[in-house]
Amino acid sequence: MADNLLILAGKRALSVLREQGLSPDSIDVIAGAAGGPKWLVLNGLDRAIFFNWITPKTHPLFLVGSSIGVWRFVSLAQGAASNAYDRFEHDYLHQRYSARPTPLEVTRESLRIMDAFLGENEVPAVLSHPYFRLNMLTVRCQGLFAKENRYALGPAMLLAGMANALSRKALRRFFSRTLVYDPRDIPPFFDMEHFPLQRVPLTETNLRPALLASGSIPLVMAGVTNIPGASPGVYRDGGLLDYHLDIPFRNQGLVLYPHYQDRIVPGWFDKLLPWRKPNPHNMENVVLLCPARTFIERLPYGKIPDRDDFFRFRHRDRERIGYWEKVVQASRILGEEFLEQVHGQHIPEKIKPLPFL
Repeated sequence: MADNLLILAGKRALSVLREQGLSPDSIDVIAGAAGGPKWLVLNGLDRAIFFNWITPKTHPLFLVGSSIGVWRFVSLAQGAASNAYDRFEHDYLHQRYSARPTPLEVTRESLRIMDAFLGENEVPAVLSHPYFRLNMLTVRCQGLFAKENRYALGPAMLLAGMANALSRKALRRFFSRTLVYDPRDIPPFFDMEHFPLQRVPLTETNLRPALLASGSIPLVMAGVTNIPGASPGVYRDGGLLDYHLDIPFRNQGLVLYPHYQDRIVPGWFDKLLPWRKPNPHNMENVVLLCPARTFIERLPYGKIPDRDDFFRFRHRDRERIGYWEKVVQASRILGEEFLEQVHGQHIPEKIKPLPFL
């Protein structure tokens, strides 16, 4: 059997999977990280999990993500028959920008992509899904981060990075966490700690603005002002606090986490801090699915897509799109391998402990 896919687990999840294997009924939560174009390497896993493995449930299945993670879930929650995920994939691949795009230009292009898979007619389908419960993370900004010009946001990013290097909790001076949740069922991460928390019920009027806010990167996109139902203010990318979701999953079942790497980076400012690790208690129920290093090395350019590709392939959009399409195609191998392992009951022999705890 090929080893393109790693299956890693926290302490409790490791014990459960070794005894029982992995089944759809054992999953309570599916998590999705921020990370821009990195999600493209998860395309095959997304399709395998949501369209071929997850079975109808009588209990809620909570989807939680920030930024691109929750954009994936909004399209996936509409089901394979809707082609929403196909439309999301296509328009994401084919986004194009000028040589020096402004935040307004990037925001307009993001709205164009959103319109492709989440028009007004699709919103009720997401909110009324029989068992998926959508949860989105964004941040409400304070001080300079509430401004909308680079002369304020540039210094703000620098100050936040310096403060975060000293203590992650210092980011509370810049952001408060906002959880936009499906009010039909209280999610098992409802009582998140360490940062001021605002809980906002998800509605037809705030789904689209909250989704846009969750991916609104400072200096790259414009912030979203005044999400309906939330406190007044400017809202930005949820990954600033919750890049890879180091949050308390207080559920009895497992947390399935299709991820593009074998490391959990708590917040965006922690990317260059290798010593910043997630809380081990938050990871106890997590089952992490990620591409193996050998799989990544075989991809074009020996890497997964990232936001720097817009600069690497400046004025060469056709080359970038071709590269991204090849990664999407290669990612189908990960989905096929996942299905082979769960249906063949190979999980107990393949599972390994999370390496970063």
